[in-house]
Amino acid sequence: MSETKTLYAAFAARIDAVLAALEAEGALPPDTSRGNVSVEPPRDPSHGDLATNAAMVLAKAAKTNPRNLAEKIVEHLARDPLIESADIAGPGFINLRLAPKVWIDEIGAIAALGAQYGRSDMGAGNRVNVEYVSANPTGPMHMGHCRGAVVGDALSSLLEFAGHDVTREYYVNDAGGQVDTLARSVHLRYREALGEDIGTIPEGLYPGQYLVPVGKAAADEFGDRFAAEPESEWLALFRALAVERMMELIRSDLALLGIQHDVFASEAALQAAGKPEAAEEWLRQHDLVYDGVLEAPKGKAPPEDWEAVELPLFRSTKFGDDQDRPIRKSDGKWTYFGADLAYHMQKAEKADSLIDVWGADHAGTVKRIKAAVAALSEGQGTVMPFDVKLVQMVQLLRNGEPAKMSKRSGNFVTIADMVEEVGRDVVRFSMLTRKPEAQMDFDFSKVIETSKENPVFYVQYAHARICSILRKSTEEGISASSDALEKLGEDDLALIKQAAQFPREVEAAARAREPHRIAFYLYDLAATFHAFWNLGNDDPLKRFIVTQDPAMSAARLFLATQIGQVLRNGLALLGVEAVEEL
Repeated sequence: MSETKTLYAAFAARIDAVLAALEAEGALPPDTSRGNVSVEPPRDPSHGDLATNAAMVLAKAAKTNPRNLAEKIVEHLARDPLIESADIAGPGFINLRLAPKVWIDEIGAIAALGAQYGRSDMGAGNRVNVEYVSANPTGPMHMGHCRGAVVGDALSSLLEFAGHDVTREYYVNDAGGQVDTLARSVHLRYREALGEDIGTIPEGLYPGQYLVPVGKAAADEFGDRFAAEPESEWLALFRALAVERMMELIRSDLALLGIQHDVFASEAALQAAGKPEAAEEWLRQHDLVYDGVLEAPKGKAPPEDWEAVELPLFRSTKFGDDQDRPIRKSDGKWTYFGADLAYHMQKAEKADSLIDVWGADHAGTVKRIKAAVAALSEGQGTVMPFDVKLVQMVQLLRNGEPAKMSKRSGNFVTIADMVEEVGRDVVRFSMLTRKPEAQMDFDFSKVIETSKENPVFYVQYAHARICSILRKSTEEGISASSDALEKLGEDDLALIKQAAQFPREVEAAARAREPHRIAFYLYDLAATFHAFWNLGNDDPLKRFIVTQDPAMSAARLFLATQIGQVLRNGLALLGVEAVEEL
């Protein structure tokens, strides 16, 4: 597998070599820690291409002031032929301007690596389990699931690109009361399929039309065998049939978004295998579960039917929770937390780290599940890295007004509805245009606008423009070539500099577990490209095809080709097609 060593990492190594030389000269003490030395683009591009804080963080160890140490560092850097200038700013920051050759070489690296440009080995094969969506199998996927589905899928792709070994997992909640309700709803539709007038759907059952074909399938399979039988005779059968059909529907809905999971883990199978009992036994052995009585609800008088009941409680207060949490109910059944605890224990058996993508409504359970995973993994010899990404809900609008509900679903807008109306690419990219923890609006009218304010269009338009340039050049018999890249000027190099950020952005986004950073980066790259394109409207010499200068045309076409490649690589991480025409 090929990967890109980021340009910034390469120059960090050069600066590290300078610091090693200063150690050899006695200007720095031997074995001085350089862990806090950073090399990154300055906030203001007018200050240069790179900035380092080396003198600021090492001056104390060198027993000198930062500017004096900076002068010694700059003296060494000035000998580097790839560094055009090194200037000291403020109390001791060092700003670097790189030689044009650096950027010319980088555009060549993009061409050489192609679809692999930006790929990293940072993850070193670390096994990461990313669990996302995990909707109850009670109906079609709706907008409450969409954002988390896209975030989880893009995060998985990002981590893979950054060198991790990723397992995409879906937890099927097929052991709770909601699944029994689903089975009863299907049984009602089953009777309907047999010709019975079922009237209005009773309160508490699922009313959506999506259950009609499931009821018909039950009628085809069972005939009228269970039409008048008591629930005890058919509930388990109908539950299994309903879950199977709902999971087929969910897989189909996710496929509309280009999402596929590697593993579908069943809660019912987990319980049948005795995983919760095993987790409880281990926790009791380590005094992390005890039998105790929950406190009465705080802040108000307890309900009349509330009574003190002894339950097995997990010592989550030991890990920062505000109270210990029950892992079983009074009837002996597992609480959601108890089953979830065992599920995470199961995931941890085949992973080096875990990531859960949850809806923001689960925020209250984060602390306790993290505590449980910490306790269980510590018992296996190490505390497993575990991250929970909370995703806020999306408000659906149409021309600024709340969007109407789907007739098929009964009371919500489905993913199928959305994809049919605006397309998969628009849905996916839009879900990544804000941080997942921030609220967002999805306006059906605005997401298909052809304007700069619509980031989906703006990024795809940049790629389509590049494809248009290349088609036109072919018609005119002009080919892209790297032979005269030295003819490129400052405006051209600014475009290369923006493209060269991609490998660094990949690593930063993967490290932070934030795939939306790639969407932000692509918008910035598209903006830089469109700005360069607009220069040609006023100055013909700034166009990609300069009729009177074939060598410059060939160089600019080569540049455009590589910018298109970076756009494709970034869009691929988001699961969005790089369209050739709009």
